[in-house]
Amino acid sequence: MDQRHQIKTFVLQNFLFSEDHGALGDADSLIRGGVIDSTGIHELILFLEESFAIRVAPEEMTPANFDSIQAVDGFVARKRTG
Repeated sequence: MDQRHQIKTFVLQNFLFSEDHGALGDADSLIRGGVIDSTGIHELILFLEESFAIRVAPEEMTPANFDSIQAVDGFVARKRTG
C-alpha cells in the first residue's frame, strides 16, 4: 500500500468510519469539512510518526500541512526525504 493510500485509509477508518475511498477526495479540506479537529490532527500526527518513522515538530503542526490528504502526503514525503 502506498503512502497516500495508507494516510487516506487511516483518515477514512478513524474519522469517517468508512472504507469507501470515494467518500473523501484527496484535495478535500479535512478541517473546513469537519472531518478532523485539533484532537484529530493530534491522532493523525501520532499515526504518521509511528507509520512513517518521522517526527513532527510543534511549528509544523499547521493547517497547511494537515488540511487534506494531498497536503499530509506531501508533508510526509518532504519529512522522509529531508
